[in-house]
Amino acid sequence: MKKIVLITGATSGIGQACARKFAENGDKLILTGRNEEALKAIRQELSSKETEVLTMTFDVRDRETAKKCIEALPVGWRDIDVLVNNAGLALGLEPEYEGSLDDWETMIDTNIKGLLLMTRLVVPGMIVRNRGHVINIGSVAGDAAYAGGNVYCATKAAVKALSDGLRIDVANTSVRVTNLKPGLVETNFSNIRFHGDTDRAATVYQGIKPLTGNDIAEVAVYAANAPEHVQIAEVLILATHQASGSVIVRK
Repeated sequence: MKKIVLITGATSGIGQACARKFAENGDKLILTGRNEEALKAIRQELSSKETEVLTMTFDVRDRETAKKCIEALPVGWRDIDVLVNNAGLALGLEPEYEGSLDDWETMIDTNIKGLLLMTRLVVPGMIVRNRGHVINIGSVAGDAAYAGGNVYCATKAAVKALSDGLRIDVANTSVRVTNLKPGLVETNFSNIRFHGDTDRAATVYQGIKPLTGNDIAEVAVYAANAPEHVQIAEVLILATHQASGSVIVRK
């Protein structure tokens, strides 16, 4: 059955990979992000493959714009079956006592409050229809802190707690909740973390074959298409030579 899938942060990385994988599955896509040109490009790419795509440009930190966009969804797009809360980022690797207050605020507002906002806007409709699936993109960083990760790790620990809490809240319904926890994924993640320092970002993946956005997207599509009585609650996805957030064997 064709689903309506809303993906936040769909302009790059895991979000863009999810858009492509759900498109291959034949689903209708609502793609959101801050970069209007990037959204236009992915819409044109997927539409050329006969995928129905609707794009909405907004930042998940912007409560009023996000609310207006969701409320303005056209007929035929309102009954969202799958919400992929992907929008998120890491900024900096400084010790907690030297961290940037602005970076912290951006991570907390995006990774936690943005996820909560989209959940609050979309899940009530799922409850009314007694069907739906929330897929949160967490991280291995949510299991245990690593050096320099401090606030980012805390935001992903919050994603785990919020996923678990929502799963409890909807247990009397047919709505499902999944928390995907990737390890090293080679996207523009590290470039953003290091504020555009491409050379430094490249060192993160040296000596190891990291995951790709497609690897995570495949798990998301699998979870969304599991039988109705099956809830893939949580999946930890690591590169073969990564044992945890802080144990990585480089060759």
